[in-house]
Amino acid sequence: QLQLVESGGGLVQPGGSLRLSCAASGFTTDAYAIGWFRQAPGKEREGVSCITSGSGGRPHYEDFLKGRFSVSRDNAKNTVYLQMNSLEPEDTAVYYCAASHRDFIGAATFVLRCPMSPGAYDYWGQGTQVTVSS
Repeated sequence: QLQLVESGGGLVQPGGSLRLSCAASGFTTDAYAIGWFRQAPGKEREGVSCITSGSGGRPHYEDFLKGRFSVSRDNAKNTVYLQMNSLEPEDTAVYYCAASHRDFIGAATFVLRCPMSPGAYDYWGQGTQVTVSS
């Protein structure tokens, strides 16, 4: 059974850091694109970052992150991480990881890219709460 489990959320002060983990079972993370999404109360789920399938993986970040987050994959642990730095109150949300087979080749760049639309992802974790507050 394919399963994703997020961990690492919590309460942090503005400017602080957290590292979220997405542990996979029933499949190997390098066979799928893995995406990170978040949903704040009263808002739609939005994409944050993703990493393509493959042994290394090509990361993608949404522009609003301004370089504060980074995504990585540890194939030996079958886990994908989201390192979040310089956290802001606006980052408060439930964070989800998800798996997709829908990597695609960028029309302009001709490189492998991971999708950033929630609809492109087939398997989801249960989410972990991140609260940024003083």
